[in-house]
Amino acid sequence: MRSRARRFAVVLTEGAEHDLESIYDPIAEFDCVANADYVLDQLTGVVENLSRFPERGSYPKELVALGIKEYRQTSFKPFRVIYRVLDAQVVIYLIVDGRRNMQSILARRLLGA
Repeated sequence: MRSRARRFAVVLTEGAEHDLESIYDPIAEFDCVANADYVLDQLTGVVENLSRFPERGSYPKELVALGIKEYRQTSFKPFRVIYRVLDAQVVIYLIVDGRRNMQSILARRLLGA
């Protein structure tokens, strides 16, 4: 008999929802809606995959350098999805272009600096 894998509820914070809009809108405006839809679909897939495999993400190096190992990340390059596993939930805090200054973004959004 096969055991069922535990499923986690995936929750996007308001900031993460805003991040998706901030990614989608410029692509739709300056490239095309089809490409914006593709990126959104890929990011949604990455996020949904966390419901089954939340521990597979790596620790963001910027946070590990500060001794913080509460957050994990996964990606659809160049975008990084920063999240935390809390009990039976995966909370998505940040979805951002990894080419940006991640140190300041992480400090502002996750550490309240």
